[in-house]
Amino acid sequence: MKRSIFLILSIAGVYGAVLHAAAWSVNNFLMTGPKAYLTYSSSVAAGAHSGMEECKFQFGWERWNCPESALQLSTHNRLRSATRETSFVHAISSAGVMYTLTRNCSMGDFESCGCDDSRNGRVGGRGWVWGGCSDNVEFGERISKLFVDALETGHDTRALINLHNNEVGRLAVKATMKRACKCHGVSGSCSIQTCWLQLAEFREIGNYLKIKYDQAHKLEMDKRRMRAGNSADSRGATAETFHHVHATELVFLEDSPDYCTRNASLGHHGTEGRECLQTGKNLSQWEKRSCRRLCTECGLRVEERRTEVVASCNCKFHWCCTVRCEQCRQLVAKHFCSRRDAAAAAAAGPPNHIKRRNKGHKR
Repeated sequence: MKRSIFLILSIAGVYGAVLHAAAWSVNNFLMTGPKAYLTYSSSVAAGAHSGMEECKFQFGWERWNCPESALQLSTHNRLRSATRETSFVHAISSAGVMYTLTRNCSMGDFESCGCDDSRNGRVGGRGWVWGGCSDNVEFGERISKLFVDALETGHDTRALINLHNNEVGRLAVKATMKRACKCHGVSGSCSIQTCWLQLAEFREIGNYLKIKYDQAHKLEMDKRRMRAGNSADSRGATAETFHHVHATELVFLEDSPDYCTRNASLGHHGTEGRECLQTGKNLSQWEKRSCRRLCTECGLRVEERRTEVVASCNCKFHWCCTVRCEQCRQLVAKHFCSRRDAAAAAAAGPPNHIKRRNKGHKR
């Protein structure tokens, strides 16, 4: 049993740095039986993985791009950082766990869980009533708390920040839920509708939390009172600070490091060698500016490399019923951040990210 639990939690890499903290969760779930615990654990692992995949998507063209070090809660020399990026990692991974548990519940994967029919039969609004099979987010929230929050065993300010950001992720799942309806009536008149709540696409939750990341609030703590550890004075300072924080607001404690440059000890790879976008169809303005953001403003140059790719082309339908394609080769231009030569670097002066380091956060 211990080996299985260790393997499952290892899969959910976001928790890798704090595996020892899972004992509380294990003891509680053993009361419901090993089979139930293992069933939930696999969903927790899958949810954490989907959360980190969404993190990589949301930050794919930014200086911090959710690297592997983020999967370890940014632990460094036993002191976890509490940056804006860490706040997003906690929120999106917590949301992923709750989302997967809720979805698996509605799909009938758990014997102890089913649809949320607590409101069925009630009038929801003009022309519609609650009914159908609503996604059971209360179940997903409850079980995800037992797993995710149990990993946070500290009692300091960082622990409270992490727990708060975990909750922001769970609230995001609820905030993005959609109402789906089915019409009833003679000859499709839709005189009355039966409606239920269902989960949004996880991408929508990622987009929601990305906005929260951009609007994240930095906590200004009294460092003298913080150094008092778990004393009444320290707890009082923390309580005063969190009193003014909204439940859906991501919070952080420390400014982000310089993500332009490589820092092996912190697990930051820098932007040298990163691909960026200059041309392409349907690019957003943010994507179009990625070369400037990743390369130019970090003191690097944009290098174009032509790569041969093989793709299916000239596909034809043959009766019946196959599609046959040719294999076409074409040269595709890709752009990467490369180091400037010494003469060009001297002429260009200091990188823009150094000039602008006091002008708001840079991702």
